[in-house]
Amino acid sequence: MRRFLHGLPGVDAVGLEQRAASLGTRSIKTSSKQWALEKIIRLIDLTTLEGADTPGKVRSLVSKAKHPDAADPTCPPVAAVCVYGDMVGHAVDALGAAHGDPDDGAISVAAVATAFPSGRASLDIKLADTADAVAAGADEIDMVIDRGAFLTGNYGLVFDQIVQVKEACRRADGTYASLKVILETGELNTYDNIKRASWLAILAGGDFIKTSTGKVQPAATLPTTLLMLETVRDWHRLTGERIGVKPAGGIRSSKDAVKYLVTVAETTGEEWLQPHLFRFGASSLLNDVLLQRQKITTGHYSGADYVTID
Repeated sequence: MRRFLHGLPGVDAVGLEQRAASLGTRSIKTSSKQWALEKIIRLIDLTTLEGADTPGKVRSLVSKAKHPDAADPTCPPVAAVCVYGDMVGHAVDALGAAHGDPDDGAISVAAVATAFPSGRASLDIKLADTADAVAAGADEIDMVIDRGAFLTGNYGLVFDQIVQVKEACRRADGTYASLKVILETGELNTYDNIKRASWLAILAGGDFIKTSTGKVQPAATLPTTLLMLETVRDWHRLTGERIGVKPAGGIRSSKDAVKYLVTVAETTGEEWLQPHLFRFGASSLLNDVLLQRQKITTGHYSGADYVTID
């Protein structure tokens, strides 16, 4: 594993950041503004991950997920709600008939697991944490890797833990909850490490690679997300398999979210702009997207609020 990961071509940091900056200035047509905003909504994992979370707070989150703009029934729902494992049952109950596959317009339930956000627990506890969330109805598991093991070069341990967590995602009927592997890129220090961790997570069976927990700074950045998108693009070219990418943490404005949409479309292709292949991990982002959407639908819109559009 070490020979393979260290044999990967090194990342040209300057070139990567220049590409990300260039993509961040790309424009979309004026007629596409509302499409872009509604696409962002459909790709959001609406999140509450606080120690003070209660069943009532989760029910309120689900209500917002189902009807983001209570005054506009044409507003689409988000892709998923993301909660701690002990809140999964409350989220499933609150969703009711709206619970299902976000690619079909429904809302899935994602649960953070494996001693989120630190990952500092025994493997048995991590596996039990995962299995309990899946048994409660979680459709997706967001796990954290052992960054300490990764940074000391113990890639085999990280690989084996992802493999075993993936198996803990197995349901009684033989299907699996989708596994998002959180790299916590802000703690990996270098682009080369982020690239290695991305490849490791994919090789171990992750369905998504995710930048961050949102609890560590820096969280998601455009260059880091671009690097991860390039990795899943290369994997798809090698194997034909599509892996998802989820930037999480720090994406708060519609303007920034549109930059990510453009980066996805230009790097992996527009087919990645669907819930089973791309997500935003965000809470405050939704409020700004709704504000911009309302400006368009009511006619009170200023182009200055958006990425430059040709």
